[in-house]
Amino acid sequence: MTRHRTVRAAAALALLTGAALTGGTDTARATGAQCAFPAEPIAERPWALQRVRLDQLWEISTGAGVAVAVIDSGVDTRNPQLAGAVAADRGTDLTDDEGDQTTDRVGHGTRVAGIIAARASDDTGFVGLAPDATVIPIRASDADGEGDVATLAAAVRHAVRADADVINISQDTDRRLAEDSDLRRAVDEALAADVVVIASAGNDGADGEPGETFPAAYRGVLAVAASDRNNERAPFSQSGDFVGIAAPGVDMVSTVPLGGQCVDNGTSFAAPYVAGVAALLRAAEPDWTAENVVAHLQQTAERAIPGPDAHLGWGVVDPVRALTERPTVPPTEPVPDEAPPAAPAPDVPDLVLGETHAERAERLGTYAVLTAAVLTAVIAGVALVRRDLRRRRA
Repeated sequence: MTRHRTVRAAAALALLTGAALTGGTDTARATGAQCAFPAEPIAERPWALQRVRLDQLWEISTGAGVAVAVIDSGVDTRNPQLAGAVAADRGTDLTDDEGDQTTDRVGHGTRVAGIIAARASDDTGFVGLAPDATVIPIRASDADGEGDVATLAAAVRHAVRADADVINISQDTDRRLAEDSDLRRAVDEALAADVVVIASAGNDGADGEPGETFPAAYRGVLAVAASDRNNERAPFSQSGDFVGIAAPGVDMVSTVPLGGQCVDNGTSFAAPYVAGVAALLRAAEPDWTAENVVAHLQQTAERAIPGPDAHLGWGVVDPVRALTERPTVPPTEPVPDEAPPAAPAPDVPDLVLGETHAERAERLGTYAVLTAAVLTAVIAGVALVRRDLRRRRA
């Protein structure tokens, strides 16, 4: 079947990392990133997890009972960290490629799934944010990491039928779609079914120009930008008013086909970071609606300004704060932070001005003149007295 390929994975950052993957076999190799399938395990805890107090987080929720649909290039269950995380029977393959929804020739979907729900392993510090959540694998892109809008719409509908609680879409198109497009209708169906829909914002932001990508820019979809270690926008991350939140997207460690982990960059990997937190929150607050979950994630995000901006949305997602600061009445939309109270007026004493340099010079000059006059008078008086005394003696 010939398809018009307008949807692309949001992670192929060859310009930044040389990590454009070649398709075709399970031993595909990332030419710049030196990542083979399988890969060597990465022992260290990744920086994006070091910033989270995971023990505190998992005391509240591990995502148990929550299903996250990963609409992507497939999820390879041969990676041991994903073997128990994937419900293959609830997924589907919408491509014409060989294999099924557990076949991932480019490794993209396997990376995305790992960030969400990879199980802990003794040989690596990497683990998914929601290690007890279930991944529903939906293969909608081919061995080149590309798909089309019609397939993406079908994938969203399958996720709804499979009872997904969260949908992660790490793909985008910058082609403006009609408001009544099939993809728009599929997204609306998911939102009506109370599903949290999360999509990557895209990686075409290096020129600094704001724009829109789809489905991230659709109303109701939580569009995720990529942030760096300093909580600033990653240079490649697409900016625009549609951005709703940000998450780490630079040097992201995750699972790859057959086993092990590799490092990659992109909003593709920021989106599942948010999806993992959403899974934790849905497990902790089963009565909250999807709208409540999205608003709370935005409200508790870490930001430098009171409200949103076009680069990071409402800020960088804060997993611990999102789980530990849950309000009794869940929000339906985020609101700007209150401005700090005005500081009291300082009690400043009246200003007493001293003399200027010129005034001081004038004062000292006056003193000198008066002193000279007094001395002159004294000397003159003494002279008169001495003169009188001499006259009297004569």
